[in-house]
Amino acid sequence: MDQLYDVIIIGGGASGMMASIFCARNGYKTLVIEHNEKLGKKLFITGKGRCNLTNNSSIENHLNNIVTNNKFMYTALNKFSAQDTMEFFESLGLELKTERGNRVFPMSDKSSDVIKTLNKVMDDFGVKTALYTEVEKISKENNLFNIWCRSNIKYTTSRVIVATGGISYKATGSTGLGYEMAKSFGHHIIEPKSALCPILIDEDISSLNGLSLKNIELSIEINGKKISQFGEMMFTFNSLTGPTALTLSSLINKYDYKGKKISIDFKPALSFEQLDDKFIREFTDYSKKDLKTYIKSLLPNKICDYFMSRLGIINKKLSDMTKTERHTLINSLKKFDFSVKTLDNVNVGIITSGGVDIKEIDSKTCESKLVSNLYFVGEILDVDALTGGYNLQIAWSTAYLAGNNLKGKI
Repeated sequence: MDQLYDVIIIGGGASGMMASIFCARNGYKTLVIEHNEKLGKKLFITGKGRCNLTNNSSIENHLNNIVTNNKFMYTALNKFSAQDTMEFFESLGLELKTERGNRVFPMSDKSSDVIKTLNKVMDDFGVKTALYTEVEKISKENNLFNIWCRSNIKYTTSRVIVATGGISYKATGSTGLGYEMAKSFGHHIIEPKSALCPILIDEDISSLNGLSLKNIELSIEINGKKISQFGEMMFTFNSLTGPTALTLSSLINKYDYKGKKISIDFKPALSFEQLDDKFIREFTDYSKKDLKTYIKSLLPNKICDYFMSRLGIINKKLSDMTKTERHTLINSLKKFDFSVKTLDNVNVGIITSGGVDIKEIDSKTCESKLVSNLYFVGEILDVDALTGGYNLQIAWSTAYLAGNNLKGKI
């Protein structure tokens, strides 16, 4: 069975759904091919199921939060900004709200409402979908793309948009198929790596599993440069995770980080000297108190025994603490080290770093520079950002460019 369309989009995630809307709105007979049983499967779990669909901030701020190839996104964000995204969804009846850090969510806190909104407008514009459909091969002859799928289905089109995502969260259908398609047309793939993922460490921290810390600074020094983040983190049985750790993972994944020390500053608001003055006073005022009891006033209970064992100081009265021991305590509070084993595997990462080399993509249209009428949008591109809605904005903006810059007559 051979079916002809003006444009075929491979991948029914955020960028694929959005691209289909712009294509169809411009009058193109549009098909979205998706091998899952429904569209937007990864979108459904984003933002812990709430869907942080953009960040209500300036284009400059978005560019500053794009870790890899932010200059590539300059045109895309200027053509379709966070404000444009918000207006787009609100014009379709989806109520939005802006929370801490300018993160934008649907008022209902349900990612399913974002997907329903996209599905409805796709239906309104006549976008066709082929679910449970796996692409096996794609080729181009005489300006037409032939897309072979299982069950002897063949689709033909003069324009293809690849929106297959990266390889994170394989359970949502991220297979890496798009990379193979890109390579078959001569594109180079920048090695996919983990991004926004837990940082595995060498030390045994199983006793700290589930412990959350707030208002800490997490830092690592690489090539003589200190990279740090302030905020929250959490321990798992073998890794550091939470906002600060996830952000650091994206900032270091292109470096030689194995074996490097990653440090927690439990008291970033206080300098060594300020802590020393505080401890001198309190060691006098509470001289009969045990060190272990005192430490519980400084740190969460769950970490106190672990901290003490790493400190190498036996429990004693504060009045018996020497200057050297006091300084050891302060140094440990300001710089509590762990050895980085590796970043968690790419399947665990929120997004994939790496992908189609942007040097081979037109930043004004998202069209391949190697193959006419072949476009790449969303996470398949070698562009990634920090948490806060920035990665989904990349999806929306690149989809806008492709969907509004298709070449040739309808």
